[in-house]
Amino acid sequence: MSSKVKLIALSSAVSVVALSAAAQDPVSLTIVSWGGAYTASQQRAYHEPFMEANPHVTIINDDGSANALAGLRAQAQAGNVTWDLVDMLPSDAQLACDEGIVMPIDHDAMLAPAPDGTPASEDFLPGSLGECFIPQIVYSTVLTYRPDAFADDNQPSSIADLFDLENFPGRRALQDRPGTNLEWALYADGVDPDDIYDVLSTPEGVDRAFAKLDTIKDSIIFWTEGAQAPQLLADGEVVFTTGYNGRMFAAIEEEGQPFDIIWDGQIVEWDGWVVPADGPNVDVVMEYLYFATDTQRLADQAKYISYGPARASSAPLVGEHADLGIDMNQHMPTNPDNYFAPIVLDNDFWIDYGDELRERFANWMLQ
Repeated sequence: MSSKVKLIALSSAVSVVALSAAAQDPVSLTIVSWGGAYTASQQRAYHEPFMEANPHVTIINDDGSANALAGLRAQAQAGNVTWDLVDMLPSDAQLACDEGIVMPIDHDAMLAPAPDGTPASEDFLPGSLGECFIPQIVYSTVLTYRPDAFADDNQPSSIADLFDLENFPGRRALQDRPGTNLEWALYADGVDPDDIYDVLSTPEGVDRAFAKLDTIKDSIIFWTEGAQAPQLLADGEVVFTTGYNGRMFAAIEEEGQPFDIIWDGQIVEWDGWVVPADGPNVDVVMEYLYFATDTQRLADQAKYISYGPARASSAPLVGEHADLGIDMNQHMPTNPDNYFAPIVLDNDFWIDYGDELRERFANWMLQ
């Protein structure tokens, strides 16, 4: 072997060793999500298996998703991006994408195909992918109540009952944002679910929604973090609360809380990942995303929480809860027994009107 060839071979070997060593350098990923039962399901379905396969990676959970858009904006403006991956709603994800503070995603190049080779762009459910957004779950906001707060022969069953203080007295807990509350106000006021956003896009429709909310305002407690909703109900501070169906499932099935879910008018949404632009560990984040959004991993999350996987190929793999041994299909928002009067959240509407309605809702809460 010539000295030149030996030198090239030696250089290549050194490069491989260097790359191998670099790949094993300790990496800490800060992953922002919603906390509570939802983050716990991600920890078991995604984080722990990924860390087991990649011992040099440590995942730190940050429960900051409720204010993720503001947080991303502040980090980008300061030129100090400390978050590696953020769980975010599609409307906020699109705003962040438009502002250039999260990365665009080439779904077929960056994400795993289905087991049968179907590209990711065809396997994720229709309408769920965004330019910068990778969905994980289909979830819903539901109305939940305490049956023991009412007579056995007078139990609530509809969104309209949330607004019926005469037959169903007591305090109600609502999230401190206009989304869900305005839709339900119009639905309870007689607007068909298919027409809600047409009505809400008019000044008269917005006034109508706020007028309906006015009828229960003195009985409202507002919550911010998802864990607060079931806790308010468990503590007896309210008789109704809005909340995420997975949180309510955990409270009922895992904690034994005496709650019932009302599936009427459930607000159906996607939830998923965005990658902050200029994040500190983008290469490792992309490895994580390829792993955590494949068919099996999305199905695995449904073992721990009652959110439907965002891939078509994952649905047949949904089975029993990992700890409780109960069939999870019946607890999914998309189960036909639950999906009889859904309101599918219109993300385009909230992109167009969100800032204006959030400002008005914040002012309304203070009045």
